[in-house]
Parts: sequence; C-alpha cells; structure tokens
Amino acid sequence: MDQRILERIARQDGPLQSLTREELELEREPFTRDPQPKPVRAWVRFGKTPVTVDAEVCSWTTHAVAIRFTIAGHEFKTWVWSSAVRELPPRPKL
Repeated sequence: MDQRILERIARQDGPLQSLTREELELEREPFTRDPQPKPVRAWVRFGKTPVTVDAEVCSWTTHAVAIRFTIAGHEFKTWVWSSAVRELPPRPKL
C-alpha cells in the first residue's frame, strides 16, 4: 500500500484496533516472547479500515500475535489473530 495512503488512514480513520483481554486469554494460553522479532506482513484495522502493514512479531500465543510497526515515525503495537499474519523473508543485514 502507498505510504501516503497508509499515513492518512492511520491519522484519520480511527484508533488502531487490538484483540481484547477476553479474546487473548493470556491467563490460560501459553505465551512466548521473541528476543529477536521476525518480519511479517499483517492485517490491522484503524477504526473500521483494514490495511496491511510490514511489522515485527514480538510475542504470540496459540491463536494471537503481538506485532509492532511504524508509520510516519510513530510506533504502533497491537494484538491480531495469527491468521492475519504472514511471514516475510529476513531483512538483509547492513
């Protein structure tokens, strides 16, 4: 998606949506935190607008993934269903 369009959506279409505590079930589900986040492409929603973003996986459970991503210099963090996430090839080291 064009970066300018993504910036407009993040600014105007409503807050970034995340799974609820009830959906995450962190008290019952095994939880894993990754010390070296992996690159992914994920579906997220700003308000009611779905978009794909390049992100990093920070943590996960059996059914959900915590991701972080940056738009226009602002870092966003959210939980999404694992089916909303696709692996990307590792980024080359500079």
